[in-house]
Amino acid sequence: MSLVLTQNNDRILTVSLNRADKKNALTLKMYAQLANILKAAAEDDTVHVVLLKGEGGCFSAGNDISVFAQRDEGDSISDIVAFMNALLHFPKPVVAQVEGVAVGIGTTLLLHCDMVYCAPATQFCLPFINLGLVPEYASSYLLPRLAGRRKASEWLMLGEMFGAEDAYQFGVVTAIEPADTLGEKVMSVCKKLASKPVFAMTHTKKLLNTEKEVIQQQINEELDVFLEALNTDAAKEAFDAFINKRPLNTEKFK
Repeated sequence: MSLVLTQNNDRILTVSLNRADKKNALTLKMYAQLANILKAAAEDDTVHVVLLKGEGGCFSAGNDISVFAQRDEGDSISDIVAFMNALLHFPKPVVAQVEGVAVGIGTTLLLHCDMVYCAPATQFCLPFINLGLVPEYASSYLLPRLAGRRKASEWLMLGEMFGAEDAYQFGVVTAIEPADTLGEKVMSVCKKLASKPVFAMTHTKKLLNTEKEVIQQQINEELDVFLEALNTDAAKEAFDAFINKRPLNTEKFK
């Protein structure tokens, strides 16, 4: 069974995270699949729009913590970087359908989508600080510009859950839709986008995204610190406590 499903209908490529038993937590293999799917879709004239969603009533619980906890220093995270770059530079509209939870990269990847619709009960979280880590995917650059420095600091420095209303008010999502009509609303938006002139659409997106170089630089700088943080005692303690479901020894956070 594939952990990432695709379906191309009426010029809309639906990409579904298919690991519902783990709340669609992302593995390195899933990142590689997503990167390859986006690269292929960018060159596929039958794809005008990408719809990104999660199966099982959940968007994504973020990275599979066990992947990083068991990571050796020599292990590559090139698949994650490949996905980040593929989405950042994707030339066509990307629409996200979000419900359940969007944790870590489950939230930060939304900052690189063109439109995001969520259900009212959706919970978002940027828990990097609680794992001894730092923000990623240019979230430390984009969130202050969307939500303001104060709200971005609250989300990134406390690492606590926040709801759909906050996400909407501070620009992380386009709109909140009733859970029972969310899929219908998102598909309606995708069909409208797919019917627009391709040249005008791709160039409109290009003209809107004027800060790609700065965003790419921030991604690279965050990644350097992120990799360094993975090897700290704080991160190792946080991962071990999470996996073994035990209390944190905060003495190792000093």
